[in-house]
This record gives sequence, structure tokens and C-alpha cells, in this order.
Amino acid sequence: MSTQATTASNGKAAGERTPDRLAATLAFDEPVSRVRLVSPMRASALAKLGVRTVRDLLTHFPRRYIDMSRIEDVAHAQIGEMVTIAGTVHEIKLKKPKPRFSLVEIALTDRSGVLMITCFRQPWLMDQVKKGDRLAVSGKLEFNYGFKRMTNPFIEEADDSFDERHGRIIAVHPATERISTAWMRRLVGNALSLCRGAFDPLPVDLRAKYRLPSRMSALSSIHFPVSMDEVAMARRRLVYEEVLMLELHLMMDETRRSAGKPVTAHATDGSHMRALEQNLPFTLTDEQASARDDILRAMAADQAANHMLLGDVGTGKTVVASFGLAAVADTGTQAAMMAPTEVLARQYAGKLGPLLDAAGITWEVLTGSTAPAEREAVIERVAGGTVDVLFGTHALLEDDVRFRNLTFVVIDEQQRFGVDQRAALLAKGEAPDALYMTATPIPRTLALALYGSLTLSYIKNRPLNSAGNTTKVYAKSERGRAYDAALAALAEGHQVYVVCPLVGKPHPNSEAERKAKRENDLESDEYEYAVISIEDESDIEDDAKAAIQEAAFLQEKTFSSYRVDLLHGKMSGAEKQEVMDRFRAGISQVLVATTVIEVGVDVPNATVMIIEDAERFGLSQLHQLRGRVGRGTEPGEVFLVSGSKAPSALERLAAMEKTEDGFELASYDLSLRREGDILGNRQHGASMLKLVNVVRDGKIIEAAHADARAMLAEDAALESDRYRAFGREVRLAFRGFDEVKGG
Repeated sequence: MSTQATTASNGKAAGERTPDRLAATLAFDEPVSRVRLVSPMRASALAKLGVRTVRDLLTHFPRRYIDMSRIEDVAHAQIGEMVTIAGTVHEIKLKKPKPRFSLVEIALTDRSGVLMITCFRQPWLMDQVKKGDRLAVSGKLEFNYGFKRMTNPFIEEADDSFDERHGRIIAVHPATERISTAWMRRLVGNALSLCRGAFDPLPVDLRAKYRLPSRMSALSSIHFPVSMDEVAMARRRLVYEEVLMLELHLMMDETRRSAGKPVTAHATDGSHMRALEQNLPFTLTDEQASARDDILRAMAADQAANHMLLGDVGTGKTVVASFGLAAVADTGTQAAMMAPTEVLARQYAGKLGPLLDAAGITWEVLTGSTAPAEREAVIERVAGGTVDVLFGTHALLEDDVRFRNLTFVVIDEQQRFGVDQRAALLAKGEAPDALYMTATPIPRTLALALYGSLTLSYIKNRPLNSAGNTTKVYAKSERGRAYDAALAALAEGHQVYVVCPLVGKPHPNSEAERKAKRENDLESDEYEYAVISIEDESDIEDDAKAAIQEAAFLQEKTFSSYRVDLLHGKMSGAEKQEVMDRFRAGISQVLVATTVIEVGVDVPNATVMIIEDAERFGLSQLHQLRGRVGRGTEPGEVFLVSGSKAPSALERLAAMEKTEDGFELASYDLSLRREGDILGNRQHGASMLKLVNVVRDGKIIEAAHADARAMLAEDAALESDRYRAFGREVRLAFRGFDEVKGG
């Protein structure tokens, strides 16, 4: 029906209402310049914040709130507290105590006293604030030079619209040099006006189920709240929407991977499977057996499996994965198992090779250091289909590595590979089942948020024959106790790791250097640590230099009676393997290493690990490192040597002393850091989560994940009347990501 017809039959108001709501909805995806007062200069400044559309501006959420709901007078405001005080400007002065350094000092008075305000490097305040102006200021109250003071507080004009009795909540948005927080609030307010009345794409039954406000109500409340309770309610709606959109995108993206391609339903009860189980030298734990059954169930289904196995260090993930390899052999197809390091890939051969041999399963290893003639022979056998299982590193991704019929892909420590690398290996088969494994302890809610399209299995407990370990935190001044423990272990015939993350900071060799180091950088409480990525080492060359000097010092001074070997990221694959073979055989007793030993290295006789400058690592990475000891019959000892005396750094490390539960540590780390610090890199789609906190929002994530699965089970393309609007939102939200991925 035309607009004219609608107007004629229902009156002018009805005729105008529908196009207005549609226009408001479509305005979300118009350029930000469509918003009133967004000039070309402001549009350019907003673009630097990633704000290019009206939607971007509306989801440019406040980073904090200033609660001005309780105004205090100067006389009664408590020193050391965050307070809000309203008063009149008695005097304002610009001071320049040093060249190129200025400060503005404001004397603010109320009926009870005087508050001195100091604003550093904000000379423009002289043009904006005048004597007699009424201001409300919020900040930490201090006392010095005879006055109560605030330094760089939040300043708000307390004009006639400002209610001094009740105050208000002020949202503080991320701003730029060209756009202040006050201007940002004004622009967001104009964007809200432009989109007022927009349709809510979230199905009404889901809103009713969780008692969620409408989208526009939530956006208005999160940007311009009346109370912090209103912020919480708005945030709950918007967090749910964020996660639901991400889960739907991940699930739909995974479905597209195998759409229209033949899927292999693997045999899971054949002769190879039975032979593997009979030749296992131990019985699987209940958790291992449950994870095995989850994997085999997914592989036997008539749709491509997309499963993740999360297991704490030393929990036996590799053995569990071997049952998937046996299922491939029983089906008469092929499997590829990719590791991030050559040491780990060859360790597969050492640990799984004999089991596969006993089960009649053929296998090969292919790495970057495989000799050319051997490489050519392996590639030929794989292409001919005479190899059931191919272990390897990134070498598996080379174009000339072709499989006759690849139906199962295992990617170990999958977060170390990029999205494109994982996709490249999967593309070597039609629609292979995928098993991703990680020893990074990712809590379930984070796993759902980042890998919503995957089914999950967890193995949290080590087998009973693992001795475990104890962890102690020492300051640099106490590090001698750690090395005494290492010498005691060596005297008993055990072996020692020394992890050396001293990026560009070699060990001081002279007493004078050591004294200077102690006096200069190690005694500071303001020591800042830079967490080394779990994915790759920061500045490998400097790491190598530092490790070389550390190993030389320890060989000469501390472990002179033993052989000290060195392992670092600059070494070739063959060199690394040679070093590990010597250490595994007991030829060397001390291994000084950078973080290349983090994953997969298994030497049961190693019982002591010393980690220097431990505060540089995230807790999850420390947990993975310490999993290299205590793997045999003797318990391990781990010593975390801290180069910082900062209470926050020591408190973080102290958590390592209290628990060996990697998932508990990861949750604690997440409460202090972003999830990217746990994983080492932001995973695909995670950047869309602007409000979600995976620790605090666990229940919302669980609910959104379940709702996404239910929605797609009902309408796989989200094209029904019920889901069409939300499906459009999902496609728009991830359009940029998909374009980049597709290119």
C-alpha cells in the first residue's frame, strides 16, 4: 500500500509513523556525518576512534561514569575519597612553573569552605571557565598546603539545569584531542535523536523471556542514565545482543564451511580402534574417556564435526586425539595433525608412533627441516593414500602437500595458528572433521564467546600417576633459594629448567653490574611488566641474546659441575631437536630456555623450574610453563622469581602458589586483564564484543549460546518473519569482517 493510500485510510499520523520508524532504523547504517553537528573535521576525528557510521557512534560506549548523584560540601567531604562538590569559581589562574609546562588553578567555594583545583596542561580552561561560574567537580580529595584539593578532576558546568540536591550520572566516553568528552556526549545524543523510534530487531519473545528493555531504551540509558541501576539494566540487554549476534555469526560461518560438500561419517568401532585400545599401556580416566566419546560421536555424525578439546597441561589430550586417528584408519581415509613447533610434532611421533604401529595405522612426519629427498617421498606417499596419518608443523600448509582423501584434521595449540592457517589445512579436504586442542586453560564462558560454533570437551585433571608440583614466589633478593633447590635436585640425579624471558636484558656478570641493577630498576615499586605473548615471542633476537648470556653465566658460576644447554627461538628446528634429545636423554642436566618449552615438552626427570622475571607473563602462560615439571613419579618444584616489588604484581603471582587449577587461574587473570591476554591474540569475531566481560557475564553468554543454537535449528538462514530483522543485523555487524576474510 502506498503512503498516500495509508494516509487516506488511516489518517495523516498513521501515514507518517511507519516511514519515520523505517527511516530511523535505516539511519543506523548511514555515515556518521548524517548526525547533527558532525562536521567533516569531526567525522575525521571520529574515524580515528573507529566511528564511521551512526551505529558505530551509538555503540561507542562510555568507559566509565561519574556519579554526581550525591553532592557534598567542602567541609564535610572525606579526604582520600572520590567525591563530587559543587560551588562557585572564586578565582582562576594560569601558572607556568617551567617552560612548556602549564597548569590552571581554580579556587572553588561553597558555603562551607574553599576547594583548590589543579589542572595540568589544560590552558584552554582559561577560555572556558570564568570567575562566578558554577561548577560541579568530581575526583579524589586530597589535603596539602592548607587546603582540600583535587587534581585533574572531572568538571561539569552546574547551570540552572543541574540539580544540586540530586545531581546526575555523567557518562565519560572515549574521546580525542579534537572532540572532548562533553562534545562526544552531545554527538551521541544527536545520534539517539536521529534513530529515535527505530524498530527493535530482537524477537519479542526473547525480550520477554529475559525481561530486557528495547534497544533504543537501552542505548539511551547506557549513554544518559538517571541511575547506575539503569546502566546495569541497559548493559544487560546490550551484552546479550552482542553475544547472540557473535554466536549466530560463528555458527552460520561454520555451517558454510561444509555446505554442499560430502561429509564423511567415520567408523568408530573398527579393528584399528580396538587394537589401539588394547595396546594402551594404561586405562583412560573418566574425563579422558568422556572426551574420547564426545569426539567419536561428532566424527560419526553426518555433518562436519567442529570440536574443541580443552585440557590442562599433562592431562593426556594427545592420547585422546589418537582415537580419532584410529577412526580415520578404520574408515579408509586420512588425517593430518598439526603442531606449532617441530619439537612437539616429533614428540607425536615418539609418543603416538608406537601405539599407531601396534594398531596397524601408517604415519609420517613432515616439518620444515625434513630433508628434501625424504620430504618428496613423504608427499608422494600421502598423495597416493598409503599414509593414514601425517604429523607436522606449518609445513603441512605448503601447496604441494596434497591428500588423497583428508577427512580429519587435528590442530594442536590452535590459538598459535591464524584463522587463515587453520582454514588452509581444512581446505585440503572436502569437508573434514576438525578437532582443535589447547592446553591454554580457557574458562567455558570465554570458550563459548570466542568459539561459539564449536562443541567442547574438557579434561581438567591429570592422570593419577602424575606427581604434580608446588610453586613458590621469590623476590630477586631471594633468588638464591631457588638455585639452591635446583642444585639439590641435580645432586639427586634430576634435571632443571631455567626460563629466561629477559628481553634485551642480559644477566649482569659483574658484582658491580648486579649492584647497579638492584639499586636502579629492581627496587622500584613502579616497575611495569609487559606480558609476553603466548602466541609468539617478543623480539626473538633480543630473547636469544639474553638467553645466551644467561646460559653462559649459569654454566660458569652456578652449575659449573653440570652441563647447561640452551634453547631459544632463533635456533633452527634441527638444532632445537638436538638440544631436546640431549636433555631428554640426560646428557645435559640444565636447560636454559625462552618460552619455546611452553608447549608439549615432556621430560619426566625434570623436577625443578626457575622462571626469571615471572611478572612479565600472564598466569595462564606461567601455568603452562610449570606443567613441564612434575610429569613423572617425583613432584616438581617451580620458583617464580619476581623482578618487581609492586604489590599488584606480587599479588598476581601469589595466585600461582594457591592452586594448580589452570582454569581457576585463567578466570582470575581474566578478572584483571582482557581475554586477548589469555589467548595471546584476539580471536576471530572477538573484537565485536565491546561490553562483554567473560567472567561477570557468564550466565548471559551461556543463555545467548543456547538461544543461538535454538534459533538456527528452527531457521538456519534467519530468513523467517520472526528472525529476518535480527539476521539482517548479524550480517551487517560482521560485513566488514567477512569482506576482509574473503579478500
